[in-house]
Amino acid sequence: QVQLLESGGGSVQAGGSLRLSCAASGYIYSSGCMGWFRQAPGKEREGVAGIDSDGMTTYKDSVKGRFTISKDNAKNTLYLEMNSLKPEDTATYYCAAGTNKWLCRGASFTSGVGYKYWGQGTPVTVSS
Repeated sequence: QVQLLESGGGSVQAGGSLRLSCAASGYIYSSGCMGWFRQAPGKEREGVAGIDSDGMTTYKDSVKGRFTISKDNAKNTLYLEMNSLKPEDTATYYCAAGTNKWLCRGASFTSGVGYKYWGQGTPVTVSS
């Protein structure tokens, strides 16, 4: 059984940093895509960053240069380093995984459709 467990969320002031972690159990990262998504109250879920099994990364335009996605295969853990945080980054952040690399691109990355496994989410609040 695959389980994804996020941690690292919290409250910070604008300009601050947070590092999110996603511990994956039962998931084999040898192929596929893992990503970070977020959903703010009253808004649709959106893709933030993705990384496929070849190490290629994808980012939402508004976080490019501020967020970095990475993975530690030995620890089976996905990370999202978030710097220069803005109030508009406030949302619940979710880790997701799927068995196809194309999930890290296009509409699947944007919407999260097609990802088979999801974590419970970790909240991030950025105050101005």
